[in-house]
Amino acid sequence: MSSFIRVLRRCIIVSLIFTSLSTNLSAQERWREGGVDNTVVETLVGEVISKSENVNYKNHYILGPGDKIEIKVFGQEELSIAALLGNSGEINYPFLGELTLSGLTVKQVEGLIVNGLKGDYLINPSVYTHVATYRPFYIHGEVEKPGGYAYQPGLTVNQAVALAGGLTERASKNKIYLYKDGDKKKRLDASMSHQVNAGDTITIDQRFF
Repeated sequence: MSSFIRVLRRCIIVSLIFTSLSTNLSAQERWREGGVDNTVVETLVGEVISKSENVNYKNHYILGPGDKIEIKVFGQEELSIAALLGNSGEINYPFLGELTLSGLTVKQVEGLIVNGLKGDYLINPSVYTHVATYRPFYIHGEVEKPGGYAYQPGLTVNQAVALAGGLTERASKNKIYLYKDGDKKKRLDASMSHQVNAGDTITIDQRFF
């Protein structure tokens, strides 16, 4: 990853130099004086890496009730919708009717829509799908503000605790439990660095004095 970032930084810098040379003299002078602002490069690199991570998540994130997704079909506005997965995990899609999306990845949903539209409705549909709003995660026990919170990919227990106002004085960092999708039968012993998924429930027990 580090070599990739170095190459990417060089490409961005070269691109910015040519853009600067084609705009105005003051931009050229800024380059001569101190070079490109490093924060600009870091921001652009970060955006590219973030997009790469989002593509990876698109292939692995499992949809479930409470997720809001957007489906866009290029050139077909009537087939582009936003829909919330209800308790059944289904949505109502134009022409195709009820589709069960719960348990699928975003990439699989795209394939499902493409296969459904291809042939009878469109020759070669181009479909883009993403999660507009993730279903929340929940945190209970020894935190200052227990409850449900908005989820973002890459969330850890430590970050979840911070969103919940931090640990109480009675909290035990050795008694953290993670329930996958809130299922009490799927309990995992977790640490502060453990990854949290949408729909998960975190419970932090009290320590013994």
